Amino acid sequence: MKKSISILSVAAIAAVFFFSACEKDEGNLPNIAFKTGGQYVSANDSVQQGDTVIVGIKASKAEEKDVLKSFDGSSSFDNAASTSFVSESLSGGNQDNFEKDMVLIARKQAGKEQYTFTVVNKDGLKNAVSLTLFVK
Repeated sequence: MKKSISILSVAAIAAVFFFSACEKDEGNLPNIAFKTGGQYVSANDSVQQGDTVIVGIKASKAEEKDVLKSFDGSSSFDNAASTSFVSESLSGGNQDNFEKDMVLIARKQAGKEQYTFTVVNKDGLKNAVSLTLFVK
């Protein structure tokens, strides 16, 4: 009887290890944030037609093995579909930490301009930040 219980215990423990090894590690989203202070616009803002706006992005990997693979910036005007205006594959040191400054020029037309900046890591996990410019 003890031998049967012992075999069942070993089988149960083996099953727990087997199923826990099969779980997918979802990982952590890569880090991304706007640069702030000084000349940078890092939040929704009202601007004049034709104004120049400087936006800075800083991103980093969240886990040692899940390096950054790509960066994309897209824009949408007056709630239309968004279009990519910058897209970069990241390599070397940019896979650990990435920074980019961009000069945006507001349209010469009143309306809403939404900008979204996205980083993707090796596992395909994405994280993004957005801001809206209200053009007067």
